[in-house]
Amino acid sequence: MAGLRAGEGVLRRKPIEHIEETEAGRGPRLERTLGLWQLTAIGVGGIIGAGIFTLAGAVANGTAGPAVLLSFLIAGVASAAAALSYAEFAGMIPKAGSAYTYGYAVLGELAGWDLLLEYTAIVAVVGIGISGYFSFLVNEMGADLPAWMLGAPGTGDGHRVDLFAALLCLLIAALLNLGIRNAARFETVVVVLKVAVVLLVIGVGVFHIRAAHYDPFFPFGVGGAFTGAATVFFAVFGYDAMSTAAEESKDAQRHMPKAIIYSLIISMVLYVAACLVLTGMQDYTDIDPESGFSTAFKSVGLTGLADVIAVGAIIGILTVMFTFMLGVTRVWFAMSRDGLLPRWFARTHPTRHVPTRVTWIVGAASAAIAGFLPIGEAAELTNIGILLAFVVVCTAVIVLRYRQPELPRSFRTPFMPVVPAVGVMFSIWLITFLQWQTWARFAVWFAVGLVVYFGYSYRRSALARASEDTGGTEDQRGS
Repeated sequence: MAGLRAGEGVLRRKPIEHIEETEAGRGPRLERTLGLWQLTAIGVGGIIGAGIFTLAGAVANGTAGPAVLLSFLIAGVASAAAALSYAEFAGMIPKAGSAYTYGYAVLGELAGWDLLLEYTAIVAVVGIGISGYFSFLVNEMGADLPAWMLGAPGTGDGHRVDLFAALLCLLIAALLNLGIRNAARFETVVVVLKVAVVLLVIGVGVFHIRAAHYDPFFPFGVGGAFTGAATVFFAVFGYDAMSTAAEESKDAQRHMPKAIIYSLIISMVLYVAACLVLTGMQDYTDIDPESGFSTAFKSVGLTGLADVIAVGAIIGILTVMFTFMLGVTRVWFAMSRDGLLPRWFARTHPTRHVPTRVTWIVGAASAAIAGFLPIGEAAELTNIGILLAFVVVCTAVIVLRYRQPELPRSFRTPFMPVVPAVGVMFSIWLITFLQWQTWARFAVWFAVGLVVYFGYSYRRSALARASEDTGGTEDQRGS
């Protein structure tokens, strides 16, 4: 046909059987090397990190008090409902791209654009979060670093750039470019160390809990716990980015659903225990928003252990940066392979089989955000994007279950459609607690996406070309 009718592009869906064509060598491919426990480690690495070591203290101190425990549980319920939906898709569509690929297969071509910004911003936010523990260690050693390199402009006297956070972003990009096999080995080792530090915190801290610190439990009211949930949601969706590595899993249809569920269960148990320890060791008003656990242990005379925790926090949060940078590069790779972005980005390294071009671009972009923007605004922006991605995935799993019930599924979301519907409602509800400025920034980014889509992707996507060549199919037209 000479052109596409209005509305065809936005609603064009990529048939699931077409998604598997790259396995036959018709497009760029990623190397399948990850096993179940490596995938689980990537998931745990993405979930545990900034949530325990940074956000728990910040939310306890200024938003929820001891009820930060409930904040994590509320966020965990919403995340669990979405996780089960992700698990069904991951077993059915074991390809790179996560929410983008799932949404493309069910809802149309615009699904997933927001993930590019959100994942990149998460990498930056986590890098900034490490700086608090880095500053704690520097002060403990008696060193005095120049103020210009300790934070973004406006975050402190003399601050010009958060140099440490920016360099970390570039370091993670370099690590990912070594190849997924080597990077995953590093990730697994570091995750084991991180979990050991968290268990150390819980095991020692429990002996320094004072029940009086839990009273009042709701110093900011019940609403404070819900507002805190909207903030800490940042910390309970690492499996989302992990699912972008489905195409690099040895047996994705069996392993991805298990890895998603295992990583969330392990992480939530550790979150609950750590929150109980943190708010029990110190009154919520005394908790340091930036290096909560280190200062808590220092306050009870365990200075040496406080230093160990600070080192563990820095190492542990690195794995979150790894997981989300892995996620954004695989989403970008998948969109480029589908023709929604220039195919130049989809080219992989000839021997390492990783998208090196995209990885370095993401590394530079996240370094710029980490170096020059405050942490709070970026954190909320990431949350609105991920919550909307959860809405997309939970809606898509319901639609596809009724549209194509005959498709083979290695994992089936239980209590359909109640569980995914809960995920949709919880996600929308948590979004309402975010500030209007966050909505405005997201609207700007989405407008950029519309410009890119209608200016480039609309006629250049693989499905658009196929539609013009063959006259279109029912699935491609979205009917």
